[in-house]
Amino acid sequence: MQTDEEDISAFDADKMRTDKMLVMREFGLKLRSNLGKIPFADDVTASFYCAMDGKSPAFVKAILFGALAYFIMPADVIPDFIAGLGYTDDASVLIVAMKTVQKYITEEHRKKASVFLDKEQSD
Repeated sequence: MQTDEEDISAFDADKMRTDKMLVMREFGLKLRSNLGKIPFADDVTASFYCAMDGKSPAFVKAILFGALAYFIMPADVIPDFIAGLGYTDDASVLIVAMKTVQKYITEEHRKKASVFLDKEQSD
């Protein structure tokens, strides 16, 4: 029997698959090309690892893949190229998503994010 948290019937399964494919294809490139510009790189990377975790419930993945896809898309409410403002809408979407699923973003996800970011910054 599924609990309410496991039920993703309120989510569009096709959109979640599309978001996941976009995130898997573009996340690393988007993050690498913007590391010095976004102050929330650790949170967005931990969210990525949570979304990719096979133990994360489907509704968590749907929420995080949607938020990460928004982060990746260059054409959003405030275009990313606008200095000082470009990532404020991305950060807002990610913060709301992360708050919604915060108990599922584990210390393991944060450690993986830290290792990834340390490696990227040293390259």
